[in-house]
Amino acid sequence: MVNNAATLGRSGVHDFIIIRVAGINLALYAIFLLGFFLCNDVTYNVWKDLFSNLGMQVFTIITLLSLLAHIWIGLWQVLTDYVKPVGLRFVLQLALNAAAFSYVVAGLVILWRV
Repeated sequence: MVNNAATLGRSGVHDFIIIRVAGINLALYAIFLLGFFLCNDVTYNVWKDLFSNLGMQVFTIITLLSLLAHIWIGLWQVLTDYVKPVGLRFVLQLALNAAAFSYVVAGLVILWRV
């Protein structure tokens, strides 16, 4: 069996499960926020109160990590399938994963400053 450092899971099945669970979590988070916007008159104070709640902070952290896993695996799959030159694929994967990681870090910094 070939081990690839670019994949997140131990195997294709493991990656499949990670990306599906992450996708479900992302969908639940989006549905929750949509419902929140539809049911509330959102002001700064309401928004701040929502994200001051520990449960929402944990849900957001889990969602940010799910987003990172989803992006990491998805990019690896797409780039492996469609970008054949190894050097170009490496550079694209490095740049896009660095961007995704920076989004997660920015999200965590913003979340804990609320």
